[in-house]
Amino acid sequence: MSYVFITGASSGLGRELSVYMSGKKNLIITGRNQARLSETKVMCSGGHDVIAWPYDLSNTASLESDLASFLKYPVESFVHCAGAMSMLPLRSVNAEVLSQIFAVNVFSAAVIMKVLASKKINGKNLKSAVMISSNISERGAKAFSVYGSSKAALDGLVRNLAVELAPNVRVNAVCPGGMRSRMTEEMFADEELVREAAKKYPSGIGKFMDIVPAVEFLLSDGARWLTGQSIVIDGGRTLNISDK
Repeated sequence: MSYVFITGASSGLGRELSVYMSGKKNLIITGRNQARLSETKVMCSGGHDVIAWPYDLSNTASLESDLASFLKYPVESFVHCAGAMSMLPLRSVNAEVLSQIFAVNVFSAAVIMKVLASKKINGKNLKSAVMISSNISERGAKAFSVYGSSKAALDGLVRNLAVELAPNVRVNAVCPGGMRSRMTEEMFADEELVREAAKKYPSGIGKFMDIVPAVEFLLSDGARWLTGQSIVIDGGRTLNISDK
């Protein structure tokens, strides 16, 4: 009996993916907010085993040892949905902000992959991993220097792990465009920004379920020959160079 390990499961895409996948797979879900993580577990009524592991992924110093001690279950797939974002102009960026954003978005993913790829800890069970990146990882925007660079680093991690862990483990990324979530609620609170964003997304603002099927496919045997890729799913936003 193997499991899918999902981070960021207490809200947003991580919660949506957990609820959906609970109808098909056994899950280990994690998030730093224990109350919201418990809510996600209750919502996972698919008849499969769901194990909740409350954990703050910014605590990277002890993540490796804590996860190794906790992990008593074979993990076949890993999805890194956890993410931290701050919209800050460069003048407001400091080492603390950089450390926090990179810890959640990149460093924790690397540490978790190390543990799950360890034959001593997880045997040869790990087959696939998907990192939730962003369409900003290869582009730029004002006040997104920290978040954007962290997602670019995550894409780099994907490419390098795909080579290092092949052929036993496939590693890919999904790069969504803007979606309404707890992480982006401040951004979408600006109605003018929402109207402008809607004009720039040919297929409209995305929903979490626009991303879930792609993640499921990347975890499946149907993606057997697909690794090291960062797949953009953003309703055509990054292709749109129209003035209006």
